[in-house]
Amino acid sequence: MYNGISDYRMENNMKLFEFAYCPNYDQKIAALAELCPEKWSFGSNSDNIILKNYIEHTFMKLVEEDKIVCTDSYAIFDTGLYTQYYESVYAYFVPNKNADRQKWFLDGFMTSYQLVRMDITTLPRRANYFTNPAELVFDVNCDIVPQYQHIFGKPENLMRIPESVRESSRRTVLFDGAISMAKKMINANYKTAVPQYYKGKIQLLIPICLINEDVPDLAMVVSKSPADNVYLSHTCLTLDMAYNNARLIARPDSVWLHP
Repeated sequence: MYNGISDYRMENNMKLFEFAYCPNYDQKIAALAELCPEKWSFGSNSDNIILKNYIEHTFMKLVEEDKIVCTDSYAIFDTGLYTQYYESVYAYFVPNKNADRQKWFLDGFMTSYQLVRMDITTLPRRANYFTNPAELVFDVNCDIVPQYQHIFGKPENLMRIPESVRESSRRTVLFDGAISMAKKMINANYKTAVPQYYKGKIQLLIPICLINEDVPDLAMVVSKSPADNVYLSHTCLTLDMAYNNARLIARPDSVWLHP
């Protein structure tokens, strides 16, 4: 959506820092974190890394969907976030006065009320990650078929597994048991399976408890097979990686996946 600019086009893979010069980015993200109160850091950290990841990936999805509003005097996009009063929050950019830098300059994050007071009434829509809500819910009638050759055979996947399991001759048995337990947990509470968006598709994250049956060690990524009768899995993520991915769609309402 390009309003008032005929000589400016965005590449489909454009990133936020290519689009705009973002001075004092940490401070502006910290202000956004206060505007949209949520736990935006892992553990005891205060770096807002989850929020940074969210904003930067949301921007790329909005570029793909052509939902960045640009005019001669400003550019805005819907962050998909809300204040505690459920006001929509937008990223607001002004033209960069430095011609040698990016086209835009990140001014800050503003609510819809603040933008309307500035006579900005054409507000963009938020990113859309799915068209069929059924994709967000695990089908308990389907089995899970893991590709252990990929899970154990890829070094980056293998190193995510707890060392005692990684080096065990019974690791396949332990994973099979963890998958079985995960299905029981999903049967008891469908919110156990958490959706994530990856490469244009919705996948589901399920907890894998290998050491203690009550404490997840990993999140297994499952996707519906082309035949639509089983879930296939070929990778597991750390819990931090899984939360980052899941938060892109919505804050996970889950007892096991949290920052």
